[in-house]
Amino acid sequence: MSNIQEQIEQEREQARLACDSKGDNSAECAAAWDAVEELQAEASHQRQVKPKNSLEQYCDDNPDAAECRVYDE
Repeated sequence: MSNIQEQIEQEREQARLACDSKGDNSAECAAAWDAVEELQAEASHQRQVKPKNSLEQYCDDNPDAAECRVYDE
């Protein structure tokens, strides 16, 4: 997770530099901040992914086990 945070910080710095050199209303500035937003969205998505519990892991490895059967009603 810290790797994506480092990427976000790098993209923020690049966005600031792009906006300083090209202007706040430039396409380069907007594109740079879009890249920051995309990375932030990915970081948020990664935080939302719930890790599998031990039963889910077991059923992934042993889908035919009795404990893993799913019955339709």
